[in-house]
Formats: sequence, structure tokens, C-alpha cells
Amino acid sequence: MPPLMGAGAFLMSEFTRVPYVDIVLISIFPAVLYFGVVYLMVHIAAVKQGMTGLDAAELPRTRTVLAEGWHFLLPLVALIALLVAGYSPMRVGFYAIGAILAAAAARALWTFATSGPSAAGFIALCRRGIALTLEALELGARNAVAVSMACAVAGIIVGVVGLTGLGLKFSAMMIAFSGGNLLLALILVVLASLILGMGLPVTAAYIVLIILVGPALTEEFGVPLLIAHLVVFWYSQDSNVTPPVALAGFAGAAIAGSKPMETSVQAWKYAKGLYLIPLFMVYNDEIILGGPLPLVLWSGAIAILGLVAFAAVLEAFLWRPMQLWMRVLLMPGIVALFWPSLSIEIAGAALVVALLALNWVQARRDRDDGAGLAA
Repeated sequence: MPPLMGAGAFLMSEFTRVPYVDIVLISIFPAVLYFGVVYLMVHIAAVKQGMTGLDAAELPRTRTVLAEGWHFLLPLVALIALLVAGYSPMRVGFYAIGAILAAAAARALWTFATSGPSAAGFIALCRRGIALTLEALELGARNAVAVSMACAVAGIIVGVVGLTGLGLKFSAMMIAFSGGNLLLALILVVLASLILGMGLPVTAAYIVLIILVGPALTEEFGVPLLIAHLVVFWYSQDSNVTPPVALAGFAGAAIAGSKPMETSVQAWKYAKGLYLIPLFMVYNDEIILGGPLPLVLWSGAIAILGLVAFAAVLEAFLWRPMQLWMRVLLMPGIVALFWPSLSIEIAGAALVVALLALNWVQARRDRDDGAGLAA
């Protein structure tokens, strides 16, 4: 999620020679779409099970939370400001770490000064600060090992691919298997990303995959360079939640105390925006690379509509349970919304809107009938 998109986004900036800030800006709308559809599917699941929110008295107070932790926002503000100012990602990271240390030290000193300062308390504070700083540095070094190893291995792979011509052969195989069809080529990219993601971290899978399939997508299928990188970057994320190897799903199951495989299957279902949104970016690249304002607004509207309908089909519910025939009719409507033809998009939008409106009318009728029976 912008503005911090992980190590892969910084590598994308290096590969494409596009400023990191530009990558952040064009990634905002797709990211909002993705998290929006995840939120919608979770909301639908909660409504189906009759879940309700906490009472207002049980919710944390915004003022209290900000009073206790507002200083943690300062490093984030500094990081974003420095990126916008055009500093290199490495320098921005260094300054952001310094800002975190400064904010934490200032907060600790303020707490110490307002709680009855003493010499013994100051010594204990310094010892604790040094211990926490060393612990943070150790954790940072451990986390950096995975990324460093991925970059080192990627360098070896780049050399092997370049010297042996494997990249050209892989691209030729991809073109041959897809028969020159872009959709089939993207399906092959999805399969490759899942296989690589079973054994590699997300960043490493992105690096390897863009080296192998990037030339085919850009040179043979005419996908713009930045769009090709974004597509591979998005597809690389799906291995985290796709069974049987779903590391994020297993981690979530450990936190929730649930069954790992069932949790992974549910996560896989909720994350299906990871498949549709890259397809939308390929066939409607004007919403990413810019275009006439009416076209951008239309593309954004049909993307939202298509993802809402997709969530309704998967959950068989929107405002009320959705009949099977409605779900069956929604599927071709969703496909039409992603089809690169304005007339087909309009027809698909009309079908989807009509079916979703019918579901809303049915839900309203059910509420009115329930209110009448209660009276």
C-alpha cells in the first residue's frame, strides 16, 4: 500500500528508471481497489454471520491514542517528505531511521521529565534505550539478510540469463505456449509466480520473474514497461496466500488459533483482487499511465463495479443472499467489464448494474416485509 510498498517497489524504481514517487502515485488507485474489495468481502462475511461492531464505549478514543503515540507519525511524515523532495531511497531510509531514533528518544525523555526525574531513573532510561537500540539494529540486520540474499542471487540469475540466452528461450516458449494471446500469456505468468513463490520470498520471486517474462510482455505483446513490472509485482504477492504453501495464511492461522489450511483457503478467496486488478491495468493502461479524463473516470468506475460484482459472486451475497442464476449472469458481465472494447464494457456495465440493483430491491422488500410482520 502506498506510500510504503516494500522492497520490491524500490527495486522496480531501479529497474525501470522511474522515480519511486511516480510509482507510488500510480499505485494508489489499484491499491485502494484491492483493499476495498478485501474490506467488502470481509464485511459481507460478517453480515452473513450476523456480526456487529463494538459499542461506542468500547472503542479506543482517537485523542487518547494520538496522545500516546503521535510521535511515531513523525518518521513517516519525514520519509514521505524526503521521497517527494527527490532524495534517493537509500538516503531516505537512513534519514527515516534517524528520525525514528530521535522521536523515540524525545518521547522517552519527555516521559522521564514529567514523571519525577532522578539520577537512578536517568541511568536506567539510558540503559534501556541502548538495549532497545541494539535490539532494533539486530532485527533490522536479520531482516535485511533475506533481501540482500535475494538481490545477490538475482545478480547471478541475470548473468546466467544474459550469457546463456535463457531469457530469449523462455520468452519464446511463453509466446509459443500462449499462441500470441496476451491473456494466456498472463495466465502463464500467474502460474510461474505461484511456483516461484512457493520457494522464494515475494521480492525474490518478482526479480526472477521479471527477468524471465518481462522481455516477452514488453517486446512481443506490447505491454508498457512499467505496467509489465507492476503486473509481475502484483502476481508475485499471491504466493503468500495460495495453498498449499501460504506463509501469510499460516501466520494468520497461528495468530487466530484457527486451522492453517482453512485459513489459507479463506485468505486465497479474499485476495482474488490480486488476479483481476493486474488484468485491468494491462487492458486499461490509461488509468495508470494517464489519458483523457473522461476515459480515466470511466475506467475507474467500471473497475470498482467489476470488483464489487466479483465479491458478490464469490460470497453469494451483497445486500441479501444472491440466487444462483444471478451469480451465473454476473460472471459474463464481469468479463465484459474487463474486455478492451467500449461497447462490450457498456453492455457489461448495464448487465451488472441491473443485477446488483435487483439484489438491492429484493433486500429492501425483505426489510419491508419483516417490518410489516413485526408490526
